[in-house]
Amino acid sequence: FFHDQIMFILTVIITAVLWLIIRSLTTRHYHRYLIDGTLIEIIWTLIPAAILVFIAFPSLKLLYLMDTEVIDPALTIKAIGHQWYWSYEYSDYGTDTIEFDSYMIPTTDLSSGDLRLLEVDNRLVVPIQT
Repeated sequence: FFHDQIMFILTVIITAVLWLIIRSLTTRHYHRYLIDGTLIEIIWTLIPAAILVFIAFPSLKLLYLMDTEVIDPALTIKAIGHQWYWSYEYSDYGTDTIEFDSYMIPTTDLSSGDLRLLEVDNRLVVPIQT
């Protein structure tokens, strides 16, 4: 829902800016007696600031709502991505932590139909109904 509102606002802004650019390039109209533009400078400073505030407050609210802590999770998996391999840790088994590394399979060892960047020697197994 929030994404749709932001896309609408950005579409209106981009359309207005493009229209103003095209209009200023194709016509030679200017105001002869416009010497001091304090009011217009205040307006084109406050309107973008208001738009940014309108975007920032709901996005910060969504950010803090997403940061909820799960109480008593059924399973905790810590996945760490290294440059050429993955490290996994299952830490829900008392004092013991199950750790293993998962390396990519070399291209020469791939079977027909295997995906080069997704095939690893130790796959992550997620138990069901835990």
